[in-house]
Amino acid sequence: MRHIKQEVSVKAVTWQGKRDVRVEEVPDPAIQESTDAVIRVTSTAICGSDLHLYEVLGPFLHPGDVLGHETMGIVEEVGSDVSNLKQGDRVVIPFNISCGSCWMCSRGLFAQCETTQVREYGKGASLFGFTDLYGGVPGGQAEYLRVPQAHFGPVKVPEEGPDERYLFLSDILPTAWQAVEYADVEQGGTLAVMGLGPVGQMAARIALHRGLRVIGVDLVPERIELARQWGVEIVELGSVEEVAHAIMDLTDGRGADGVIEAVGMEAHGSPLAHAAISAVGVLPDVLARPFIDKLAIDQLAALKASIKSARRGGTVSISGVYGGEVDPLPLMEMFDRGLQMRMGQCHVRRWTEEIMDSVISEDDPLGLEGLTTHPLPLGDAARAYEMFQKKQDGCIKVVLKP
Repeated sequence: MRHIKQEVSVKAVTWQGKRDVRVEEVPDPAIQESTDAVIRVTSTAICGSDLHLYEVLGPFLHPGDVLGHETMGIVEEVGSDVSNLKQGDRVVIPFNISCGSCWMCSRGLFAQCETTQVREYGKGASLFGFTDLYGGVPGGQAEYLRVPQAHFGPVKVPEEGPDERYLFLSDILPTAWQAVEYADVEQGGTLAVMGLGPVGQMAARIALHRGLRVIGVDLVPERIELARQWGVEIVELGSVEEVAHAIMDLTDGRGADGVIEAVGMEAHGSPLAHAAISAVGVLPDVLARPFIDKLAIDQLAALKASIKSARRGGTVSISGVYGGEVDPLPLMEMFDRGLQMRMGQCHVRRWTEEIMDSVISEDDPLGLEGLTTHPLPLGDAARAYEMFQKKQDGCIKVVLKP
């Protein structure tokens, strides 16, 4: 049974408009389906993907929507069909909601779960805290969270150790793991990582741990310095051609065996696309929705640099989030050079067992406990979002504590 709480509402980070998030009182989450659980949130992070909601995807949000999809906590209550969890269990919640047994899930494609797919918009599995496009499910930047499909999704973790050791199993760690897997670089080969935000940092560390040479690309001094501390060779961001030439020079003219694109739709270096996206952002929702869903474009500088930096026959692994439907790509070059492209939302539960040894290892080989630069109270969420978006105060990763 769940602990009885006296209040009828809880605090949560809510979207109120473009660049406007606030901590407000929301209804107390409760069991709605027999496969639900309710957790008391102990830590919840702000993800780079949350910044898309802060800026671009507002037309698919509603004032009061609860944000957040990187969450962990303590189980308070479970539905009648949840036998794998009990009150008091410490769990991490994957950002995508999957049933574990449908046709897609049975093939490890948990981000495409057919039970939770958002067919109205032609999208994959529902996500926590991520707009109507992905189910409009209330997110985890809150004191309590209702967890659908809890008979499969939550990952139980040890009782000991700080939350930051386990929290990133919710998203950025398996996302980085999948990105490295998809890049398919043999031991001793060279992996380039475009973007050294949290996912890029994790991908670089995973690759180094596997014996790969890693070249990282970014422009933020704090990110560059952190990556250098782990042994990443750095190319400072310039034009698409400058980045590609620099990586070619570092690889004797061949290019990287694999490239991870860990930036996504908000890449620097695409001023016309930025202007177009900003213009759509101020349209009324009824006009903006079809543009964003079917006619959107992205800022493609990081993706184009990735394509041009990969060797012939190499692989580009895309973990950065894109939303465009009419983006132009250099298909002749991609075809001529025989590139492989792998991409998509992370299938979190596909990788968690494989990752767990590194997570629980006493020596913390991936530096999980040191990635958070800004542990803050939940009440500081508005300031944290602004700081993270503007890359102020050396901010690389924010973890909010309810």
